[in-house]
Amino acid sequence: MDDSSLSRRTMREALEGLGQKVEEASDGNQALERFFLKPSSLVLLDMVTTGRHGLDVLAKLPEMDPTVKVIIATADIQSSTAEQARAAGAKGLLNKPINSDLLKASVTKMLSGGDTWN
Repeated sequence: MDDSSLSRRTMREALEGLGQKVEEASDGNQALERFFLKPSSLVLLDMVTTGRHGLDVLAKLPEMDPTVKVIIATADIQSSTAEQARAAGAKGLLNKPINSDLLKASVTKMLSGGDTWN
């Protein structure tokens, strides 16, 4: 989920390059609705978006599927933001603008059972 169409396109292209199927959402409420209808093992989630804040979405996703893994994507580089995301259950964090190679490496690691926290 990301409210930026450019960020969504960048992530989609990188993930499809890994052979992954991608569902997009432009805000938090839409992300929850899409996840409810079509759960996924991994969610890339923008921290700040319209509708519902990323941390609110992050709190709801495990209620819907406790096995879901979430990577936060954010332009906020403050360490407190990363700490909030980690405490809320995110398995990793990527800084925006998204670097396609780093995204691919993080997703590959996450899908093989790891996390992206250093």
